[in-house]
Amino acid sequence: MVSINWKEFKEYKQHAMKDNNFEILLDFMKSYYNIISPLDMYDVLKADDTAKMMLAKRNIKCAEDLETFLFQR
Repeated sequence: MVSINWKEFKEYKQHAMKDNNFEILLDFMKSYYNIISPLDMYDVLKADDTAKMMLAKRNIKCAEDLETFLFQR
């Protein structure tokens, strides 16, 4: 399983045009890891403590919730 490389994320974030760290993280995962499936993305996020806090803050409890979040933005 892929784990989030926070060092690379910080580098990616410096060039992002968004202010929301969670949205930047989702874009980073799409770009850096080429993960586009909400199910795969959710699996990676729920395996990381920091990402789990981001999910909880947005009340995302499953891959379907993440999919809904992705299509609302």
